Amino acid sequence: MRGLLITIEGIEGSGKTTQAIRLESYLKSIGYQVLRTFEPGATQLGKKLRGILLDVNTDNSSSLHPITELLLFSADRTQHIYEIIAPELEQGKIVICDRFIDSTTAYQGGGRKLDLNQILEIHKIATLGVIPFRTYLLDLPPEIGLQRVLEQRNKLDRLESENIEFHKNIRAQFLKLAELNPERFLVIDSNNTEDYVFEVIKNDVTRVLNEYYSRKK
Repeated sequence: MRGLLITIEGIEGSGKTTQAIRLESYLKSIGYQVLRTFEPGATQLGKKLRGILLDVNTDNSSSLHPITELLLFSADRTQHIYEIIAPELEQGKIVICDRFIDSTTAYQGGGRKLDLNQILEIHKIATLGVIPFRTYLLDLPPEIGLQRVLEQRNKLDRLESENIEFHKNIRAQFLKLAELNPERFLVIDSNNTEDYVFEVIKNDVTRVLNEYYSRKK
């Protein structure tokens, strides 16, 4: 595909959406065609799946099997790629996605303790061959992230409401993924100001895009 997929990952409250919005604005300002999207819930089907997966009043952890959860997130992703991401990449756009495959690996692998090899096999099917070009992992302690969420909207969704060990395991899995894929990941300490985090992203994305497109010439 002609375009590039950039993903922003991290635990709850790490500032992913804020940074995705800022990155979209910056890339547009320097001449790139950009689409910003998110998971789960970007398509009509995805909205329904998001309700099942995240609404604390719809289902709880005891009534939704971890494999069901994994497959629902993956179904959302396939439809998202099919309807939105792949067509935009075919047009040569840069797509910024707030959460992607690494969230599933971290939450269902680290949090739910599902077999990582099985998760990766499902990714191969569900992603339709689309993989991220660059991933920014916004890292901070889950206690801080969850407190940020509560301050912003005074409630937690179904996954956010899990115990603190669940969130610590997710963070650990994210960091392990970054360690195993250093060429794709950049880990940023998001227990800093919004401006600091964005400056790191801006400097890095400018460098990697310049390098990429100079090689394409």
